[in-house]
Amino acid sequence: MARTPIRIQSALTVETRRGAFSGKRWMELLAAIGELPSITAAAKRVGLSYKAAWDAVEAMNNLAETPLVVRTVGGRGGGGARLTTRGEQLLATFREVEAEHARFVERLNASIATVPQDLKLLGRLSMITSARNQFGGKVTRIVPGAVNDEVELQLSGGEKIVATLTRMSTQQLALREGSDAVALVKASSVMVGLPGAGAMKLSARNQLAGTISRIVPGAVNTEVVIALVGGNSMAAVVTNTSAKAMKLAEGKHAVAIFDASSVILAISA
Repeated sequence: MARTPIRIQSALTVETRRGAFSGKRWMELLAAIGELPSITAAAKRVGLSYKAAWDAVEAMNNLAETPLVVRTVGGRGGGGARLTTRGEQLLATFREVEAEHARFVERLNASIATVPQDLKLLGRLSMITSARNQFGGKVTRIVPGAVNDEVELQLSGGEKIVATLTRMSTQQLALREGSDAVALVKASSVMVGLPGAGAMKLSARNQLAGTISRIVPGAVNTEVVIALVGGNSMAAVVTNTSAKAMKLAEGKHAVAIFDASSVILAISA
């Protein structure tokens, strides 16, 4: 089931120099008084008791410069009431303002149509995880298996990452083609290969080509960041010995290699 789109909502209230009316419900009461033969019927329409309706009328009259509602003698159903000219004028103005307010809110919602996507991105940015590599993308293919499913995720840059999940995990995440997901890969799970370095065949399902953009040597290990062709970056951790033996350097072409089982998929809650 698709989630309900995020929309901006706004409540409209009316104020005078003496204070604020309580909003739309009082205006609805004024409209009912103007249309129905008794205050009892008007109160019933807007869901108020007879006493609550008169309390509201008296409060509005107290806040207005001149009365908005006056009592009428001999009204059916426990006393009558009618709108004054000022009450009719205020109600007409409220209806005009309410219509313009509704148009404004619609324009506001239309102008910020990217809010759901922005909130989704903020959710990704606020996710705390120890995985060095985090990629947002869309599920493009699911290959079901007897125990595990193979899920393919296309990244924003066009690269594709394959993850192996249990069938239960696929169901719990409600993954399907077109679903948004985040792929998490620990840097320690990523191997660095050099293109053209022999004809060795690897069983690793994921092999993403790029160029080394940064090398950060440590006491024992070296962090290697590979800028992928599509614009994303993949970090790997190799031993200092391996980095020296492979003569890794910034600007050198390299391949990020990792197993499908090393990929964790996550979705926004």
